[in-house]
Amino acid sequence: MLEGKRYHKACKGATGYKEAEQFAYDYKSNVYKGKQGYVKCNTTKLDKLIEIYLDYSKTNKKSYSLDCYYCRNFKGFIGNRYVDEIKPIDIEKFKSFRKNTVSNSTINRELNSISKMFSIAVENKLLSENPCFSVKKLRENNMKERFLTKEEEEKLLSACIGEKEYLKPILMMALHTGCRKSEILRLTWDCVDFTQKFITILNSKSGKSRQIPMSEKLYDFLYNQPKINKYVFINPETQKPYYDLKKAFKGLCGKEAVNIKDLRFHDLRHTAATRMVASGIDIRVVQDILGHSDIRMTQRYSHPVPERKLKAIEALNNY
Repeated sequence: MLEGKRYHKACKGATGYKEAEQFAYDYKSNVYKGKQGYVKCNTTKLDKLIEIYLDYSKTNKKSYSLDCYYCRNFKGFIGNRYVDEIKPIDIEKFKSFRKNTVSNSTINRELNSISKMFSIAVENKLLSENPCFSVKKLRENNMKERFLTKEEEEKLLSACIGEKEYLKPILMMALHTGCRKSEILRLTWDCVDFTQKFITILNSKSGKSRQIPMSEKLYDFLYNQPKINKYVFINPETQKPYYDLKKAFKGLCGKEAVNIKDLRFHDLRHTAATRMVASGIDIRVVQDILGHSDIRMTQRYSHPVPERKLKAIEALNNY
């Protein structure tokens, strides 16, 4: 037994107990040195590796809270096993298990996080290879086209009254800048320039800062926004930025006067991009405003709207 793992080997040629004991001693030494075709036993358990990985994530990644969630799901399914006992088949089983509850894109993000964790284990010689490397990602269908019509926008903004009033400037920010939800909720007043009329996004997904001009409507909304502390949008009850708006946004869309189905907050970013391209704005300018490092990402948001398609067909009819 070496570090919790049992090895078996016949000691051929031994004629007595002492020779067998010496053989066992020499064999243990060789196992420790990586000889005999074995790798030294790994005593690292999954909970320890998760701790190492989350320390790394907290320092180096913006998705720390998500990584905590992903690791919790993975450990809950796999159990607190020795990390060198986790094989590709176990990752495949986890992937199949998650397909019952979440989308393919979510599973792929979880696999990315778990794979990075095992890569850190390999780099630190806690593992000889990453069990995720041979596991294929699931096919994603992220091309779902959903954007607000002007009528839907009017209903959505008109419903921002009473306890939902705080959502209106946030929605305006999304529709008039194309910013991500996280960028909006983390926006601070020192990044809003009312003199030059632009907003600076510092904590972007790409890690690069960018400047976005303010429309007149957005300028008015932000100028009249209460300046309670350094954050532009804060929860008056906690005096801290809103952590998420998923429940509130879903409730707003579900109001009887609104009744907009299958709309995510991210679709407001999609709407902004679609409207800019439909208005003839150069795709490179839209890319810069959205903060995409790859123009192909921008092109996904900039599909032709039905009205533009109809004009294209009318052009053929009138040729």
